[in-house]
Amino acid sequence: MDACASPRARRRAELRLRFLTAEGHAFLNFESPGAIIFKLGPVTVRWYGLMFVLGFFSAAAMAMRLGKKWEMDTEELLNTAFWGFGGGVVGARLYFVLLNYKHFLEEPLQAFMIWTGGLSIHGGILGGILTGFIYCKVRKLPFLKTADVLLGSIPLAQAIGRWGNFFNSEAFGKPVGSDFPLRLFIPEANRPLEFRDQLYFHPTFLYEAVYDVLLFCILYFGLAERVKNYPGLLSCLYLAGYSVGRLMIEPMRTDSLYAFGMPAAILTSSILLGLSLVLAGVVVNYHRTHPTTSSSADPL
Repeated sequence: MDACASPRARRRAELRLRFLTAEGHAFLNFESPGAIIFKLGPVTVRWYGLMFVLGFFSAAAMAMRLGKKWEMDTEELLNTAFWGFGGGVVGARLYFVLLNYKHFLEEPLQAFMIWTGGLSIHGGILGGILTGFIYCKVRKLPFLKTADVLLGSIPLAQAIGRWGNFFNSEAFGKPVGSDFPLRLFIPEANRPLEFRDQLYFHPTFLYEAVYDVLLFCILYFGLAERVKNYPGLLSCLYLAGYSVGRLMIEPMRTDSLYAFGMPAAILTSSILLGLSLVLAGVVVNYHRTHPTTSSSADPL
């Protein structure tokens, strides 16, 4: 290699060489090219924001498809999605700020800088559901059916959005050895103090992205039609499914936010899992004993 090559270029070349020459092992290395796509004057376009918006529109498109199939008002469905998106952003940021209140008391203006990262999916889910509920009540729309269509599509948005964490070099897992097949390189500035000497970490963003895609396929393609006569059930299954995935992946992470002495994501996921399973049972029992369609005869 050219002795004048930059350390970054040498490292990339070494990684490629290791991938090609390792016998009996396949290595997949991830390294963010940076958080910024480009700057145009005072405007900075970031990968995080792009993934966020791309995820929303992808999920919205799938929700419109399902809503049309279910003979719903797709215009109102899209309006609900936009309101839920706005409420979700506010809820996600508020949740993150509250869990980091000491930092934001010192730097209050940073609470509004969402483009740099710092959105909690649990806050987003709660904020989006609350806003969607209010909009549906104001517009006299069927909330549970609307929630099923939107929440049944939302894992796709989450899967795409997790790549924003990749570009920001955040939400990664614990260190891995040089022989681990999936390795995420994290710049020193982004590493926790106790892991400053480590180069590679679990790509937990990828684990969750893959899990979210699988969850989306199960809910959207596998269950949506089977449970459409049980309004609210698909929403409960989404909340339960996402909570299970988060409970599996969260212990790997190094940047968990804490509440009451434990990772907030584990606490919230545990509550959501239990609550969603109870509500799922209530929904099934209610629609079987109070059928308004042929739901009582539908096998689950």
